[in-house]
Amino acid sequence: MVKTEPIIAVKDVRKSSFFYQQLLACKSEHGGDTFEILTSNGTVVLCLHQWGEHEHPTMLSATENNGNGLILFFRVDELQTIFEKAQALNANIEREIHYNPNSLKNQFTLRDLDGYYLIISE
Repeated sequence: MVKTEPIIAVKDVRKSSFFYQQLLACKSEHGGDTFEILTSNGTVVLCLHQWGEHEHPTMLSATENNGNGLILFFRVDELQTIFEKAQALNANIEREIHYNPNSLKNQFTLRDLDGYYLIISE
């Protein structure tokens, strides 16, 4: 079995944790200023790591081009509800709900607080 638990570097772990918890209705399993684990139904969805902590070479500097080559893709049950939550959070929505003929699903795209590109798909 292979399972992924993505970790992204963020400027403010607490604020980013709140953003993702509100957007995706996930739960904090760790909390704190330097590292967070977010889960949904006991499964890790995303981990947040403070820039510059613990000397990980790809997370040393927030001045680098954050997220270049990375898409955080979330498949969800309640697309409309999550879209409305994104609007309530004043999230930077790059494209509203639309049909993607490649995935044959409805989706929308937005940026998180650190500029990471998110696709939320049904």
